[in-house]
Amino acid sequence: MTVSNNTAENSIRPFTVGRKNWLFSNSAKGAKASAIVYSLIETAKANGLDPERYLKYLFEKLPNTANFKDTETLDQYLPWATKPQEKCKE
Repeated sequence: MTVSNNTAENSIRPFTVGRKNWLFSNSAKGAKASAIVYSLIETAKANGLDPERYLKYLFEKLPNTANFKDTETLDQYLPWATKPQEKCKE
């Protein structure tokens, strides 16, 4: 068995390619929003979800969630949770 970091390198490749595009984030809030969306998409991909379906799922479900600041409530929306896996699998 050989030791390799290819998986880690491949997971950050889109970030390094997109970095030039992000030079034009005009505010700290814009940069933070971009980082959040990037994190959601890459985590969805890493868990075998279709990123577009996953984002749609979040946008449809989270606004109707009573206590979305509660960590136990949010846990059910994480990409490795049962419901997102059922609804958003590639």
